[in-house]
Amino acid sequence: MKAIWKDTLLAESDETIVVEGNHYFPPDSIHTQYFKATDRHTTCPWKGEASYFTIEAGGEVYENGAWYYPDPKEKARHIKDYVAFYRDVEVTE
Repeated sequence: MKAIWKDTLLAESDETIVVEGNHYFPPDSIHTQYFKATDRHTTCPWKGEASYFTIEAGGEVYENGAWYYPDPKEKARHIKDYVAFYRDVEVTE
């Protein structure tokens, strides 16, 4: 799978995990130069607290366009630190 935004490859992996329709990319598949941590956090009842990244690519900024769970609840341990993207980022094979 590939995650692409503004013609920029943000992540690529054969080992994504699909949860609730979102592909979560392993941390080592992320091209970190395009990501900046933000102060945004949200809470999912079964996954826990999500943290967010702003994406900067192609001269544009996508505020809080990606998220991950640094300390997920037990049922979501398998996606710890894996990164998912909002729909403006194209996720394709």
